[in-house]
Amino acid sequence: MKTLLYGVLAVASLAIPLGAQSRDFLNADEIELIREAQEPNDRLKLYTTFAKERMDLVKNLLSKDKPGRSLMIHDALEDYAKILDAIDSVADAAAAKHTDIRQGLTVVATTGKMIMPELKKIQASVPKDLERYDFALTQAIDTTKDSIDLALQDLGKRGSDVEARDAKKKAALDAEMTPVGGKKVDDKKKGEEAATEDATPKRKPPTLLRPGEKKQDK
Repeated sequence: MKTLLYGVLAVASLAIPLGAQSRDFLNADEIELIREAQEPNDRLKLYTTFAKERMDLVKNLLSKDKPGRSLMIHDALEDYAKILDAIDSVADAAAAKHTDIRQGLTVVATTGKMIMPELKKIQASVPKDLERYDFALTQAIDTTKDSIDLALQDLGKRGSDVEARDAKKKAALDAEMTPVGGKKVDDKKKGEEAATEDATPKRKPPTLLRPGEKKQDK
């Protein structure tokens, strides 16, 4: 049923010109399931299930020489890679909060190791329409490798890496919002302007008295 649903969605996408709009990589039902799964391990497992279903769709499409299949394969591979990116985002956020997500990451790594040979097999078989989704396939392979490596990484180190990366981004953002030279330069400039003003000869205020005449007290 799931495969049929993805097939219908893929066929419907043919009616939309390429680049006309940004596609959602999850369907409405999947989005709702993700919203309901607040626990990181549950989200990781769900995303992994969705990734496997995209891979099943790709294999099903490749088994049939049907017109227009290349676009559907391309979209399925692209969605697959975006799902893995979502998995990494969930894992990074959980690791930064020191949440135990080993259960979910085990599923991610196991599934990734199962899918990687299938992706490489597709690439090695050189389908006749490969050039139409070759980039998406290469991206899917690279993303799978990265996802497996991250899933097997020590959680403590991953959390530290995420914190360091976030701190670096924050520092870069602060630097962009700070005027050249920062506050210290502004203070120095103000001091120089004040010193120059003090050194400038002061003009006497105008008077109506004649030369030599003194102002008399009333």
